[in-house]
Amino acid sequence: MILIIDDDVAVRASLSLLMKQSGYKTQQAASPKEALQLAQQHAFQLVIMDMNFSIDTTGHDGLRLLGQFKQRMPQVPVILITGWGSINLAVEGMRLGAADFITKPWSNDYLLQAVRTTLSLSQQSGGTEEALTRKKLDQQYDLGFIVGQNQELLKLLKKIGQIAPTDASVLIEGESGTGKELIAEAVHRNSGRKSQPFMKVNLGGISSSLFESEMFGHRRGAFTDAKADRIGRFELANKGTIFLDEIGELDMGSQVKLLRVLQDRTYEVLGDSKSRKLDIRVVCATNRNLEQLVEEGKFREDLFYRINLIKVKLPSLRERPDDIPLLVQYFVDNLKKVYHRPELRVSQRALQWLKELALPGNIRELKNLVERTVLVAESEVLAAEDFQAQAQQGPVKPGDKALPAVGTMTLDEMEASMIRKSMGFYHNNISKVAKALGLSRAALYRRLDKFSIPYDPAD
Repeated sequence: MILIIDDDVAVRASLSLLMKQSGYKTQQAASPKEALQLAQQHAFQLVIMDMNFSIDTTGHDGLRLLGQFKQRMPQVPVILITGWGSINLAVEGMRLGAADFITKPWSNDYLLQAVRTTLSLSQQSGGTEEALTRKKLDQQYDLGFIVGQNQELLKLLKKIGQIAPTDASVLIEGESGTGKELIAEAVHRNSGRKSQPFMKVNLGGISSSLFESEMFGHRRGAFTDAKADRIGRFELANKGTIFLDEIGELDMGSQVKLLRVLQDRTYEVLGDSKSRKLDIRVVCATNRNLEQLVEEGKFREDLFYRINLIKVKLPSLRERPDDIPLLVQYFVDNLKKVYHRPELRVSQRALQWLKELALPGNIRELKNLVERTVLVAESEVLAAEDFQAQAQQGPVKPGDKALPAVGTMTLDEMEASMIRKSMGFYHNNISKVAKALGLSRAALYRRLDKFSIPYDPAD
């Protein structure tokens, strides 16, 4: 049963009818006092509540009621309803434990989707813990393309399998090269949208001036270089899943535009004033600390709460060293086919050496190391020396691996220093520098401008 709380009788009636048409039973309350009385009489599965019950519209009464619900019934999820101009209230409510927030005027489809997602996640949270095995997970979910048996990884994969059927937004955190894109794909492949598009977007490679055109599309003539209509990424992903990688790189102006479409699932094509609706699952990823960016005023707090209804943090490769031999074997098995070398194998000594190797680039670095070794090695048995020779190739000298002492250099200074070293090593070859740093060319250009590092624009 769902409890609907709003002092406007028309809103209560509208929400109640919508819920009943979708098969949910409801109770209504016009005030916090009445709501608390009903909560004592019924076992509610979900609460949908407005934030204002007084003339001053500060939302304090709504926050107070939310706090009372979370204290008395902490297991019952609460969805807040607020106006677009009062999103700061909803953000405060999320801090206090609300499950989600909806803005007025709401989309019925989006509201129902939020209700289904919240109820589904609430039911899963009460599940009992059981021993995890890779075999059991592979029998339940489509995860065969993700390699590993580490227990923390298995817990994460189980969580992904459980939340995939919902439409909950997912935020994937982890260092560069840990496989965030594969986890996003796992969400999609285990969802009800798996037969629909899976659209990958690297936000770090889209400049702020092109953000609207890239994401929402444009009509011919919408701006000077718009010589033909363009379909935006959101429209291409409609009915499916959109994966927004490097979301921490998005500038504040683009964040506002993204929040709008994630908030009410509508958007406008540049040059066309007609609003269009979206039915979409949103998965984001970042290797940055978004909470810290929020504190520094570099990332919108309302957007942060909108994208991380579910948060998963991928372990680094150094946290799962026993998976390194499995990954190496997986890469070698693929390379056997690519390079027509069916007898290729890796010695046990080499596998042991690789387990102890520092791999700051994680799985991506390991994959590149294995492929370089296969390309160069003449023997069909890859020895530790073969990998050692290739691990020593690269722009970073042994003496450069030591990080500066804490407090002696900011992250921006470290980033600028590494870019300058890479530019010098590769003689200002933008393509090679971008590849070495794991960046797109556009993302590298933005950093070169940011740190005033000279380069040839014609490159």
